[in-house]
Amino acid sequence: MSPKFASVTPTLRMFDVRKAREFYLDFLGFKVDFEHRFEPDLPLYMGISLGSAVLHLSEHHGGCSPGARIIIETTGLADYQAGLLAKRYGYARPGLERQPWGATTMTVTDPFYNCLVFSEENETPA
Repeated sequence: MSPKFASVTPTLRMFDVRKAREFYLDFLGFKVDFEHRFEPDLPLYMGISLGSAVLHLSEHHGGCSPGARIIIETTGLADYQAGLLAKRYGYARPGLERQPWGATTMTVTDPFYNCLVFSEENETPA
């Protein structure tokens, strides 16, 4: 039987649950799929999603390092960007950038220095 591969779920480091919720849920529009703590005062591990995009966020220091860069394939990027700008979030005003390889991208950096690149393929290269 040949191997088959499905989706990838990146785990991003977070340091402050309140800031993570403000950024990922309130600003970007993700929803919480699950939350886990081994005990009430231990670090949080949380699964979030936005459509088919799934991320895990971890306060655990050994689980991952800050500074990751992930690409989220997107459709309707201009509309999504307009919705983000309308929220008047105090820490980000993401712009759209046409790339020479035929995509439009929008890069947003979370409060923990992880970069999320939302990318939409264009019908014709720039």
